Amino acid sequence: MIHRIGEPRLKSKRYTRRPGAYALLPRDGNLLLTVQLCDEPDIQLPGGGIDTGEHAIVALHREVYEETGWRISKPRRIGAFRRFVYMPEYDLWAEKICHIFIARPTRQIGPPVETDHKVIWANPETAVRILGNAGDRYFASLLSF
Repeated sequence: MIHRIGEPRLKSKRYTRRPGAYALLPRDGNLLLTVQLCDEPDIQLPGGGIDTGEHAIVALHREVYEETGWRISKPRRIGAFRRFVYMPEYDLWAEKICHIFIARPTRQIGPPVETDHKVIWANPETAVRILGNAGDRYFASLLSF
């Protein structure tokens, strides 16, 4: 069973299950985070949806690169959580199944491929305070540097 973190399921909504892979990316005492620039900027762990037929590790590498411009190595799954959210960019109520990995950011290739994202680095205490969802905050709080 994967525990829910965040808002409960609304009985009045129909949810689409959306698996995703997200990464804690520590380097030099800080975490690499992404800011999704939309109406209200949202600070997140880099990552995103796992496409149909795609392996979670492949999705993780692809999504981290698209959102940060960084390559990663040695991803290791550390847990998962589910959350129920509205995704305005898809006009979709989603049951997100968030698989969390820890990995090493190894090399920055360039800026984020997704132009609505930017990269920030934050120390662990700041990251736990500014991350936009409770699941990301929980997993970031487990890190010890």
